Amino acid sequence: MGQPVVHFEIIGKDPAKLRDYFGELFGWEFDVGSPVAAAVSEPAGYGFVNRMTTSDGTGIPGGIGGGAGYEGHAVFYVAVPDVEAALRKAESLGGKRRMGPERSPSGLVVGHFTDPEGNLVGVAGVA
Repeated sequence: MGQPVVHFEIIGKDPAKLRDYFGELFGWEFDVGSPVAAAVSEPAGYGFVNRMTTSDGTGIPGGIGGGAGYEGHAVFYVAVPDVEAALRKAESLGGKRRMGPERSPSGLVVGHFTDPEGNLVGVAGVA
């Protein structure tokens, strides 16, 4: 069995404006009270999407954040048992490490890599 996608992020230079946009577009509401790692977003500028699911319970959590010094992108995160090992394996297969491992205040460890086509992918785990 493979490893699941567990989170998504949309990062930009004006996270409040992005939250307004996606909130209006999709009816999303946000919790901006939980800090994240500064490598991911300005900690106070990140909003977790209040998780909504379909009638069968599917749907993954996400967040919108960033700030003036953050390059805009969208990324999904795959759960892994060891973020460093996953980043090393991604590199050995032709990917390029972009960030991490980085630990958030909650203890979550994340990393980013680009695949051989340049697509940004995240990995997440608890260390």
